[in-house]
Amino acid sequence: MQIKVAALGKRYHYEWIFRNLNYEFGANKAYAILGHNGSGKSTLVNIISGYLSPNEGTIQYHYQGKSIPTESLFRYLAYTAPYLELIEEFTLLELIRYHARFKTLVVKSPEELIQKLYLEKSRHKFVKDFSSGMKQRLKLGLAIYTDAPLLLLDEPTTNLDEEGVNWYLENVQQNRKNRLVLVSSNVPQEYSFCEEAIRISDFHPAPK
Repeated sequence: MQIKVAALGKRYHYEWIFRNLNYEFGANKAYAILGHNGSGKSTLVNIISGYLSPNEGTIQYHYQGKSIPTESLFRYLAYTAPYLELIEEFTLLELIRYHARFKTLVVKSPEELIQKLYLEKSRHKFVKDFSSGMKQRLKLGLAIYTDAPLLLLDEPTTNLDEEGVNWYLENVQQNRKNRLVLVSSNVPQEYSFCEEAIRISDFHPAPK
């Protein structure tokens, strides 16, 4: 997957979050998107994912020599963020099976993913009863182990303890091959594996 953003801008009401962003994200690389709180990191990731629309500018997606329209991007995308909700009325096993109906997993079975999450004892536990750390690990696992050439990770270690952070780093690095990975973060450990780190302000200063 390759992504080119050109003259991209987003505003809320009359305030521009960023404007005139221009950048090309190359295939099979990992990028960290950095910036202070409120600088637009998560907004940019949301726009790249197709969940938000920019107020100006364009985004082009290319995969295996073909142009991908934004409305079809979900087929090529795995995405997680702390604010994304899980279906908490499902058990862990039910949720993974449900996810697998819409997204292809790179593991052989839901049970194998549960093992990789180290949540074997919680396979029949309702997600609503999970701790915040367990929920975050589940979100990450669903994204990392989805067979998609674009992986977007927004503040991936939120609610994770040291063991969870180590789990994240190990698993994301094991599943980076043939993927474009974008990590929105202010925590160096979260993006330690990235080849490039780019600050929102490096694209173009937000207008006053």
